[in-house]
Amino acid sequence: MTSTAQGPVAGASQPEHLGHVIFITAAAAMGGFLFGYDSSVINGAVEAIRSRYDIGSGTLAQVIAIALIGCAIGAATAGRIADRIGRILCMRIAAGLFTVSAIGSALPFALWDLAMWRIIGGFAIGMASVIGPAYIAEVSPPAYRGRLGSFQQAAIVIGIAISQLVNYGILQLADGDQRGRIGGLEAWQWMLGVMVVPALLYGLLSFAIPESPRFLISVGRKERARKILAEVEGEGADLDARVAEIEAAMHREHKSTFKDLLGGRLGFLPIVWIGIGLSVFQQLVGINVAFYYSATLWQSVGIDPTQSFFYSFTTSIINIIGTVIAMVLVDRVGRKPLALTGSAGMAIALAVEAWAFSADLVDGKLPSPQGAVALVAAHVFVLFFALSWGVIVWVFLGEMFPNRIRAAALGVAASAQWLANWAITASFPSLAEWNLSATYVIYACFAALSIPFVLTFVRETKGKALEEMG
Repeated sequence: MTSTAQGPVAGASQPEHLGHVIFITAAAAMGGFLFGYDSSVINGAVEAIRSRYDIGSGTLAQVIAIALIGCAIGAATAGRIADRIGRILCMRIAAGLFTVSAIGSALPFALWDLAMWRIIGGFAIGMASVIGPAYIAEVSPPAYRGRLGSFQQAAIVIGIAISQLVNYGILQLADGDQRGRIGGLEAWQWMLGVMVVPALLYGLLSFAIPESPRFLISVGRKERARKILAEVEGEGADLDARVAEIEAAMHREHKSTFKDLLGGRLGFLPIVWIGIGLSVFQQLVGINVAFYYSATLWQSVGIDPTQSFFYSFTTSIINIIGTVIAMVLVDRVGRKPLALTGSAGMAIALAVEAWAFSADLVDGKLPSPQGAVALVAAHVFVLFFALSWGVIVWVFLGEMFPNRIRAAALGVAASAQWLANWAITASFPSLAEWNLSATYVIYACFAALSIPFVLTFVRETKGKALEEMG
């Protein structure tokens, strides 16, 4: 283990430093876990909030979706904040905001302050959505960056699944009633408040991981950057060359700002528009409908509440399976092939769902064939999303931008993602009341349109060093 002169022995030392990198990556990805948990936990509280505050679908949708406005603001500002104070301090600020938001959401005085706490939590999610992929890309050896970058999405889907499981457990304690009381609080309040636990864990883990070597070099702390590069790339790496490479790239650039993203015929540089396009397409296929509204959706077509929560949980398990598939394949087959496969699979699954939901309800339920097809197609849709766009977009956004604009461009792209997420989340209840089948046709069209977008505009980033992006 001490010698690195021989090839096999050097390879034997690899798992040691790779294990450390995996721990660092997993700790940073806790922000993704909170992102997924917060995105999905509201699924269990939707009907309770509607009942407690006696509000219609439009107002309810705004309360559910308003967190995404905070997400967009957090994502848009996180890049500049991270360039000024560092990635780790940003994580700690996000963890603190997550904690405050969870407590406030669990103990609201009225609808307006519930919305306020959700905006604060959204700001933290937006920050984490930018800092996580950027940090992971900056500490990962190039050969493993795709797989390690996919930890962000893996953490998101695990957060979604855990939130569904916690919601189900709380619902059981409340005898199946979202407004049933447990220890003086209603069940839905416990669902929102439990997020305090992972929020605190995220904050604690931020003290156990190092700062990004690229940030350290940018502020003149080269010796510390060398030590961290040795930790994550191995003592066998040419550390002088790596520091010089990063330093040279930074000498050719300046701190990224919004102005640096401008210059194309359509305002932004072409690469920024491509990042925005990836982010927007990821949301316009309607994936978050499955996580914000799945329990309500299944209940609307005649499935009882307990089963609807069960189906929401099984969807989350499928999400995890698809994400694992993507993690295994992303550095083997590349980013673009996975994205194209996912787009085709999602388009077909969404079209089938649209057909199933076009059937007339019988006694408030979908007829048996269409009901079964709708459930299967929903799970297939989530599977294809998870093994492709769920992971690939985060990997692309961490890799595709030149160093000189990476932080700012990632912030804009992530902000666009949250705005698209808000548009889908806020519009779904009204669209579903208008025509649920046509709503799914719209999502299927966006999935189909993502295919020519990827073929025409997106460049493969597999195996390339970040300094090569230009």
